[in-house]
Amino acid sequence: MELLEKIRQIGEVHAIDLLGVADITKFKKEIAAIGGALVGDYPRALSIGIVLPHSIVDLLQDRESYENIFQYQTHAYQVINARLDTFGSLISSLIQKNGYRVMPVPAADRIDNDRVCASVSHKLVARLAGFGWIGKNCLLINPDHGPRIRWTTVLTDAPLLENREIMENRCRNCQECVKACPAGAILGRNYIDGEARELRLNVDKCQAYFESLKRLNRLDVCGMCLYACPYGRKSNK
Repeated sequence: MELLEKIRQIGEVHAIDLLGVADITKFKKEIAAIGGALVGDYPRALSIGIVLPHSIVDLLQDRESYENIFQYQTHAYQVINARLDTFGSLISSLIQKNGYRVMPVPAADRIDNDRVCASVSHKLVARLAGFGWIGKNCLLINPDHGPRIRWTTVLTDAPLLENREIMENRCRNCQECVKACPAGAILGRNYIDGEARELRLNVDKCQAYFESLKRLNRLDVCGMCLYACPYGRKSNK
């Protein structure tokens, strides 16, 4: 049995919804510019996604409810991220046992709080794996599930079959995430390869909004750009 098929079988056991392979060799500078330097040693990456329960995402309709936001924080962030990290660790062990180098990347932890970035942009890797496009909200938009997916990445030099087709952007003139953002941080600009994130997202406004929630003794959770996306709401229906 091929290595990728073994990984997919483990994914089935762990209820992984999306699993693909991205060739990252041509995008290393862009990935490194968004995140850290880990990607430099690896030619490809596994993109791993779990679709969020719609019932949890839809709790964001009433963000004044502490219970709703607590549920969302727990089951759309903490639990899903832990599942992704566990799965990334499991398949990393399998890849290493097969004689290849591997580096699992944390699903959610930042390496730079000022720039709000992780070691690797899971969204960009998911795009290169063929799962969707980067939206105006800077999230990966999947045609079937919208942005209602959490992602992680495993870097490797294992010779896994890579995706060959990248989806074109389908956001077009939609402004739903722009209108939904309580911080006014989303600037309404479509993603262009190589363009700085700051042209699409005002990170300072986003972070200031989270700080304001803390000062009000509220959970620093938002998710409105994820909730508002028509592609995710369509999948819910």
